[in-house]
Amino acid sequence: MKIKRKIPLLFTLLVFGILLSNNTIHYLRSKEQLLNQNEREIALIAQELSYQVLQAKDGSLFVEDIIGKELRMASIAIQKSLPSKHEQVKNDQLTALAKELMISHITLLAKSKNDIIGVKSSDPNEINMSTKDWGYWYDAYQQLFRNKNAVVEKGQSLPHYWSGPIEIASSNPDHTDKWGYYYDGTTNYIIDPYLRDKAVLEYGNRFGPKKIIDRFTSSLKGVLELTVFNPAKFGEKRDLDYSNGNQFVKISSRPIWYGNYHFKNTLKDKKYIDLAFKTNKTLNYIEKLNGKTVQKTFVPVGIHSDQPFVLGFTYDYGIIQQQLQQEMISHLILSGIFMLIVLLISAIFSRTITKPIDFIAEQVNEIAKGNFGKTIDTKKKDELGFLAENVNAMSLSLKSYVDHFKDSQKIIEFQALHDPLTALPNRRYAMERLIGMLEKAKLNNQNVAILFIDIDRFKNVNDSLGHNKGDELIQQIANRLKECFPQDNCVISRQGGDEFLIMLENVQRDNLKNISNKVVELLKKPYFIDETDIFVGASCGISLFPEHSENMDTLIMYADMAMYEAKNQGGNCAVFYSHWLNERNHNRIRIESRLRKAIDEQQIDVVYQPMINANNGNIIGAEALVRWNDTELGFVSPSTFIPVAEDSGLIQQLWEQVMTRACSDAKRWNEKYSEELKMAVNFSAKQFQETPTMVKKVREILEECRFPTAQFEIEITESVLLYNTNETIAALSELQQDGVTISIDDFGTGYSSLSYLKKFPIDKLKIDRSFIQDIDENYNHTEITDAIINLARSLHLQVIAEGVEKDFQLRYLLENDCEEMQGYYFSKPVESAIFETLLAEQGVYTAHYKNR
Repeated sequence: MKIKRKIPLLFTLLVFGILLSNNTIHYLRSKEQLLNQNEREIALIAQELSYQVLQAKDGSLFVEDIIGKELRMASIAIQKSLPSKHEQVKNDQLTALAKELMISHITLLAKSKNDIIGVKSSDPNEINMSTKDWGYWYDAYQQLFRNKNAVVEKGQSLPHYWSGPIEIASSNPDHTDKWGYYYDGTTNYIIDPYLRDKAVLEYGNRFGPKKIIDRFTSSLKGVLELTVFNPAKFGEKRDLDYSNGNQFVKISSRPIWYGNYHFKNTLKDKKYIDLAFKTNKTLNYIEKLNGKTVQKTFVPVGIHSDQPFVLGFTYDYGIIQQQLQQEMISHLILSGIFMLIVLLISAIFSRTITKPIDFIAEQVNEIAKGNFGKTIDTKKKDELGFLAENVNAMSLSLKSYVDHFKDSQKIIEFQALHDPLTALPNRRYAMERLIGMLEKAKLNNQNVAILFIDIDRFKNVNDSLGHNKGDELIQQIANRLKECFPQDNCVISRQGGDEFLIMLENVQRDNLKNISNKVVELLKKPYFIDETDIFVGASCGISLFPEHSENMDTLIMYADMAMYEAKNQGGNCAVFYSHWLNERNHNRIRIESRLRKAIDEQQIDVVYQPMINANNGNIIGAEALVRWNDTELGFVSPSTFIPVAEDSGLIQQLWEQVMTRACSDAKRWNEKYSEELKMAVNFSAKQFQETPTMVKKVREILEECRFPTAQFEIEITESVLLYNTNETIAALSELQQDGVTISIDDFGTGYSSLSYLKKFPIDKLKIDRSFIQDIDENYNHTEITDAIINLARSLHLQVIAEGVEKDFQLRYLLENDCEEMQGYYFSKPVESAIFETLLAEQGVYTAHYKNR
């Protein structure tokens, strides 16, 4: 026999032996793998299902609390809608009110001689219903009637309110209810609103394990049934409760909590459930039920918790045999096909052995011509195959290198002209385009508009959510700008940070105003980031070519200047450049220059406004206020020069002079008059950007002036609390531990969030003068002042009122336990010498005050 024929025969016999051995081994391993896979599948399902059950139990408590709170709000609405005596209430009235409030029913409970019963209700079953045998429910009613918070083992207790757990209604066991009970002493009955059936149990379908049970049983082949057993009650006699003439089973006493139980085998299942529960091990058995051979598996969950359960799985065991048979048939068919293929390949082996050499030579020629990327299709593992793989690798490497080089060139060109975060044109590209737009506008006698946009409060987002979320916000803003403007006559670029530059060709001034307002409105709509709505605004400055300037850099500067004017107007608006902005900018530069000189030459004045104990008229301290009377500018208002000092970085030097002067004067007065006067100094929000430096300087000045920390008071505005929150808390806490008093100035006019009163170390609230001046002789318009005083009292904070100018304002504050005051009624801010005179006349002044 020729070698050409022997080779196919030998190869075929060899492959047949290999395939026969492989199929036998594979059959045995497949059976073991199917059984192991079945166990793993059950373990995974058990893990996910037990998690869902546990989540459902935890979630039910959370939902119960939410429902309980909603019922409390409904109770308050019911109280305001009904007379205080239940004798005056009609059942039809409760039915209508329940429908209006979108709750199931309303019942009124009242005391009888030795019971608490339902006296009126929109549910007929609740009328004359006795509650004295209800255990802790009855105890909760008695505690509410004593006008105390309910303290019982279960339920949800809120002021004047208690809500029982979800349970079967004893008055009507066909229903599952969630009740609330409200009593604040203004009625002779307890208000009992409740939700029924669907309104209560809907969360179970939404958040419970039912969906996942349905998904597993419908999508996983072989899973016939999933059941969540109650090991304490399954197979036991029904645990019936009796109340108000009805019998029912409590939710917690049901033998099966979730799933179905069609493949019933109660006695054997109970035995396995009890054993699995006792041993904390997964158990299973195989048996024929309902005409199917099934495998039942029982998995215990949470045996050490207060509500353990056992997961039951019913699996179609016949599927495993069916899969093994199908797999064996498939392997036999594939083996036959494979042997035919081997026979064919081996027959032509001798003729094809030289073909790879031709393919390799052809591929080398293609590479020499520069045609990279083509490969030789070969399965050989000999020297020819190794050579072919090397040639293929060389071809692919050359192609990858060339392609990467071309892509890199494109990326470099793009990044050179575009912002990497937003893919918008960058400043360089924008300037190149602007040059062309201005030249085109000159030739066609057209205009070019430049919109300079800065995002308001963007720093807050970076500080609170981090720079990654800030970048995400910038991307969303860029996308909105792309949607807002046409592409043919417009260039949108990012200048850096939160600044954008928009250039428009040939737009009328009136139309431009509408466009800019539209942009501002679009940018202030909420952004959804990290499952949170983020609100920012936009300030837009506008300059026009050639109306404002024909110079490109000047146009951008004017747009920037107009943008800052928009910010000065509160942001969220668009402002056109005008020449007075330039003049004001020059004036601001002049003020900064003169202020720098005044600080260097110690020409800053400090005046003091007395703090008065209004009970006796004594001066108990002073607030140091900065004043500046310049030789060239004259008197400059603090509202003018302090913002300049903050923006120019002079605020720290200015504050150091004021604090040093104030503490020195206060130390001298205390020693001369044997007083313990407090000295309050205002701090700028800018100082809290470098909190370690600020804390260190406060300590140095107090030590240098030998002024006690317990008599020093820091006054900050609410805006300070919005920036560098963690650093600010740490700095204020350090100073408070030193004995320094922390006071919130102008309270109620700024951020005014109750959260920072708990979060920040605050000792004192200062009521803003605007609220005091609103008070008239009849004590009208006192609501905000009352609220601040009561808030301070409840949080154990000191309180002081500023701006007291009238006698009736003083009387009102004293009547409401606000003793510390400032204002022109006592004294305007005065120089050091005059304040010392007031201290010298302290006794005379006090006597005069008492006689007023």
